[in-house]
Amino acid sequence: MASPISRALGQAAHGQVLTRPLRREIARVLPERPFALRFWDGSVVPATVAGSPEFHARTPAALTHFLRSPGELGLGRAYVQGDLVADDLDAAFEVVDGWEPPAVAASDRVRLTLAAVAAAGWAGIPRMPAIELVLKGERHSAARDAAAVRYHYDVGNEFFALFLDASMTYSCAIFSRGARTLEEAQRTKLELVATKLDLATGQRVLDVGCGWGSFAIHAATEHDARVVGITLSRSQAELARRRVAEAGVADRVEIRFADYRELDDGPYDAIASIGMVEHVGDAQIDRYARTLARLLAPGGRLLNHGIAALDPDADPTDDVVSDRYVFPDGEALPLSRVQLALERSGLRTTHVEGFPADYSRTLAEWTRRLDERVDDAERLAGPERTRIWRLYLRAARRGFDVGFTSVYQVLAHKP
Repeated sequence: MASPISRALGQAAHGQVLTRPLRREIARVLPERPFALRFWDGSVVPATVAGSPEFHARTPAALTHFLRSPGELGLGRAYVQGDLVADDLDAAFEVVDGWEPPAVAASDRVRLTLAAVAAAGWAGIPRMPAIELVLKGERHSAARDAAAVRYHYDVGNEFFALFLDASMTYSCAIFSRGARTLEEAQRTKLELVATKLDLATGQRVLDVGCGWGSFAIHAATEHDARVVGITLSRSQAELARRRVAEAGVADRVEIRFADYRELDDGPYDAIASIGMVEHVGDAQIDRYARTLARLLAPGGRLLNHGIAALDPDADPTDDVVSDRYVFPDGEALPLSRVQLALERSGLRTTHVEGFPADYSRTLAEWTRRLDERVDDAERLAGPERTRIWRLYLRAARRGFDVGFTSVYQVLAHKP
């Protein structure tokens, strides 16, 4: 009778036989590889560049996910499920996002596919990860927007607290004006918005997409303003109300669970929209601008702070992994499109300022904090969601670093 050790060695050898044709095809069509690929049977396609990251296909599902959905979605599903991992997530992301593989002939693609099927096809068709979201209904309708916001923000207040600063400010911090810590940089950003809006005692202020209440609390405590904050996340609204009460400004700050399209209680002396316009979309941006302009008092100021796409022809729906797992229906519009909507609404642009390097540094800080608390994140949100958020924060930062996205504050006034 064979010993357990000999049986294990035999099984490993049999597995390596199954993956051998695939390893041979990969090495042939990709003679230069800035990565290594390790399979579940222990066999490896080595990197051809020193210091390259190693991808580990831990199970055959790492291949079958890709066979089912070739491209970014298949890779994303394998990563979310934990079937595909990397020894260095930062270096691996650089390869996935920045490496340009050589053109592969159609006949070679067929041979690769057949080799992958032979190696892992017996594993069957993999299931879509349970946390993957496919929204239904009209894009950027009120109902669908609410569902998208809930998916993104209702991961849990405690989860976001793992990597945000104490103020729970979930938008670009401003380091470029001398701040040394994330806390200082977020306070700098909140005060910069308040200064641009020229807030004064007794003014009525609307905070669109108020998050956990950081700007509303700042405007009330530091500038004695009366603030209405709105959010589509009930968990955000609940925590924001508690934070408002703890700050002692419940008499000056009201947090509502509401869509911006529902508001009809103007006029407001000033309106801040910080990190919310990305949820609006091209189909609704003109309505968004008209609504805020209607709510603004004559002579009042509006500050729109949001991520912008630097390629005016980019299709925001192309980022399928973010759309399915992190930021459903998110659309970073070109700055010109946002300004056009504001101008069509009758507002006049006063000042525009960009902060891409600041957001890159903000995301680096968030990434570091989340990486340091992975165990807590998995306990709160589960391993799948933790994996995707660690990847998402890195992807977002790279967008600013390579000039794919920027973030702008657009200050406008109502004549």
